[in-house]
Amino acid sequence: MSESRPPLSTRTRVATLAAAAGLLLALQIGAMPEAAAQQRNPGLTIGETIADRVSAHYTVERFGVSSADGTRSWRVHVAVPKTPAPAGGFPAFWMLDGNAALIEFDDALLAELAAQPVPHALVFVGYENALRIDSEARTRDYTPVAGERPVRGGAPVIGGGGADAMLETIERTIRPELARRVVTDPARQTLWGHSLAGLFALHALYTRTGAFDTYAAGSPSLWWGDGALLGAPEQRFVANNAGRPARVLLGLGEGERQVSHRDLSDPRVQVHLRRIAAAPADSAQRLAERLAEVDGLDVSYREFPGLTHGPMFRASLMWALHVVTGVADHSDTPSRADGVAPDH
Repeated sequence: MSESRPPLSTRTRVATLAAAAGLLLALQIGAMPEAAAQQRNPGLTIGETIADRVSAHYTVERFGVSSADGTRSWRVHVAVPKTPAPAGGFPAFWMLDGNAALIEFDDALLAELAAQPVPHALVFVGYENALRIDSEARTRDYTPVAGERPVRGGAPVIGGGGADAMLETIERTIRPELARRVVTDPARQTLWGHSLAGLFALHALYTRTGAFDTYAAGSPSLWWGDGALLGAPEQRFVANNAGRPARVLLGLGEGERQVSHRDLSDPRVQVHLRRIAAAPADSAQRLAERLAEVDGLDVSYREFPGLTHGPMFRASLMWALHVVTGVADHSDTPSRADGVAPDH
C-alpha cells in the first residue's frame, strides 16, 4: 500500500458515509436519480463512435480475432496516441465490453488523455456485431465457472465458464495482434471490466498475476456461481501471491443493492435478486479489505453515492481512467449511451 494515501479502512469508511448521505438525500426527494431508474435496453447498438471519426490526438485501428474452432469471434479497437512512443512503449489501458466502452469516449477525452506526460494506448475488446452489450457472449467469456443467467421474458439460462479460454485468447491471440500495431510497455498494463467483466478482471488477478499491473473491477458480479470467486479461488490467491505487486481498483454503486427502482413483479428480476443473494451487500468492500492485507497488493475501494448497477459502467470506467492515466475524474458525468449497462 502507498504510504501517501490513507489506509483502506479509512477510505472505505469515508466512501460509505458519503454513500449513506447520498441514499438519504434520494429518499428525502422521494426517488433514486433518474439514471438509476432506467431499465436496460438489450438491443441498444453502438452507433457512431471515436472509431468512426478522425481525431487530432489518436489513431484508431480495428482488427478481428477468432477462436481456434472458429465458433467465437471478437472485434478489437486500438487507439494509439499521435505522439512518439516512449522508449519502453506506451502504457496500455484494456477495456472489456469494448463496444460499450467506445461510446463513453469523445474527442475531448482523447485530447485530455493525449496531453498526459505519458499517454496511454487504449484497447477495446468487444464483439463482431453492433450491439452495445452482447449478453450471451459476455456470459460465456467473462465467467470462471458455469452459473445461472436471468433472461428477459424467459427461463434462466445455465451457462458460462469460459473465462480461462478468454484469458488464453487475450494472451495468445489478441496481444500478438496488438503488438503488430503498437508497442506497449509490458509493465504498465491495466485491465478494466464492469459487472461480469469486473468478475473477469478479478479472476485474471487470481490466475494471471503479472499479465496486467492494474486490475480494475467495477461492480463485479461476485454473486456469480453462488459466490464461487469468494471461496477457494480467493483463498488460493491470498495464500500463494508471494508478494507479487499489483494494483486493484474496486468500485460499487451504493444503490446497487436497493430494489426500489426494479419491477419486482418481473420474473427475471425475481430470479436475479435470488442469485445476487449469494454475495452479501458488503461483499465488494470486504473483499477489498481482505485483498489489502495481501503482500504486494495496492488496493483502492470506492463507493459511488446514488448510483445503481447500470450507471456504474461509465462511473467505474472514468474513475479507473482517472486513477491510472491521470486525467480528471469524469465519473460523475452522464453516460454518452442512450441506455444503461447490463443489470447483471
